[in-house]
Amino acid sequence: MRAGAEFFTRPSGSAQRRYEAMRAYFVEDWPATRVADQFGYSTASVHQMATLVRSGRMRLFADARPGPKGPVKATGPLREKVISLRARRLAVTQIARILTEQGTPVSAQTVWKICDAEGMPRLHADDATARGPASRLAPVKAAARASWPAQPLDLHCDHAGLLLLAPAMTELGLHELIAGCGYPATTQLSAWHSTGTLLLAACNRVGRAHHIDTITDDAGLAFFLGLTALPKATHLSTYSYRVRREYSQKLLTGLVRRLRPLGLAAGEKGFNLDFHAIRHHGDDPVLEEHYVPSRSQRTRSVLTFFANDHASNEMVYANADITKTEQAREILAFADYWHNATGQDPGLLVFDSQLTTYKTLEELSGRRITWLTLRQRGKAELARLATLPASAWTRHTIERAGRYRHPHLHEDTVTLKGISAPTRQIAITNIGRDQPTLLITNDHATPAKDLFARYAERMLIENELDAYISGFSLNALSSAVSLNVDLDTTLTVVAGNLYRLLARTLPRYARATPDTIWRHFLNDTGVLKITPGGVTADLTLRSHHPVLIDAGFADLELPIPWWDGRPLRFRFPPR
Repeated sequence: MRAGAEFFTRPSGSAQRRYEAMRAYFVEDWPATRVADQFGYSTASVHQMATLVRSGRMRLFADARPGPKGPVKATGPLREKVISLRARRLAVTQIARILTEQGTPVSAQTVWKICDAEGMPRLHADDATARGPASRLAPVKAAARASWPAQPLDLHCDHAGLLLLAPAMTELGLHELIAGCGYPATTQLSAWHSTGTLLLAACNRVGRAHHIDTITDDAGLAFFLGLTALPKATHLSTYSYRVRREYSQKLLTGLVRRLRPLGLAAGEKGFNLDFHAIRHHGDDPVLEEHYVPSRSQRTRSVLTFFANDHASNEMVYANADITKTEQAREILAFADYWHNATGQDPGLLVFDSQLTTYKTLEELSGRRITWLTLRQRGKAELARLATLPASAWTRHTIERAGRYRHPHLHEDTVTLKGISAPTRQIAITNIGRDQPTLLITNDHATPAKDLFARYAERMLIENELDAYISGFSLNALSSAVSLNVDLDTTLTVVAGNLYRLLARTLPRYARATPDTIWRHFLNDTGVLKITPGGVTADLTLRSHHPVLIDAGFADLELPIPWWDGRPLRFRFPPR
């Protein structure tokens, strides 16, 4: 090989290494094991990357961006043009747009540097000008009604399908709810603008590495929120770290109060509780280590607590602001939150044995909150159960699909260290395990078989968490935008409930997962036809549009509060 070939055979950058690995796999026909050894991957990673390449989802090269490729040198002619236009008291963004249209691409920052070097003071228009690409639209505000376009205007929207969530947003009054939670605002952007952008990014179901960048250039979504352009990644990252936990807790509280009259978040059948460790992939994170089941190891991660309403099967609470010392008492924090939100204690709390301690269970019992969990199998207890005669076990039939519908149950009252009152223990066999499963509870009235069936249904929260992780990409902290994880998880709960409210209006989709709702309905483009009297969203033809038409979306005329009541309509192309 010629000198310099090591640049290709030993790539240093991660992007080049992926490229060379995939080139060897596809072009040189290397086996996956050889590629893995040569480039430092596991064999599974090689197969996964190959799948991404085949599906077109791997970005090996950065896309070229339009516009100037670097700072424009302030030459004499450019300086003279800028000074001449500034003399007309034009804002820097207006000057940049005029010069770009005249064939001299220049940024507003360069224009300001020229003005500053010439000693020209900043104009009020420099700060009042809308951020983002130039547009014929101004932010829609109650104090600026004239900003709504006086003439009909067509605006392409790459994410027009997300507007199908508008009925749920208005039904919950999200813009008012967010405005009343204390979320920060700027002179240019209200709390609704910034938080709404992050909410749309969460609803967009795109991996966290690109979920902000994919929507910020969508002028149609910006108009939907009342802006000329959505705030960019830098603002959103900074904004998220100005958000305090108390703001997000107020949002979740208000969300629950507005969901309950709609038949969600009732809490009557209790809650399933669980932790989820969101793994971090960066370097030197200031994070504690938590067990990550998907990796079967302890690693740096953010521990997040989720509560799932058993009846509606939807998340109603999330908290990512938890340390190891607070982990065991988070269940009490949820009980306090639910009492504050609804005025009553939560129903039956169901969770696994690792979620809290016996000391905390004693506190729950003292507050007369019922709980159901597993007991770890001790050798002495297993030996005692093994000596019981067959007559001590009662055979039951559980109304459920699948195997293991005929468990054998044995009840005891036991004394546990740290719990003063006698605890009910239910031992279960004949469910596919070598050793008995031990359930403990402070509920002494409900039949044992019903408690066993209820705990078996606890797996729903694991399924729902998996739907959130896959449906909203809430699986890692690696992202092109550094976001406050607690705000991110809070908005994920809001997004999940928006999906659920939409799903309940669609025939046969009431229990559909976020992934299904996204693929069938929300992942759609369109054109916003804007008139002085409202907006019509022309959605691109999809095979599942008849479901939306049957649900009444073709006849919908929805007043949007932040549009001063102007209506949003939907139009579907003929098949």
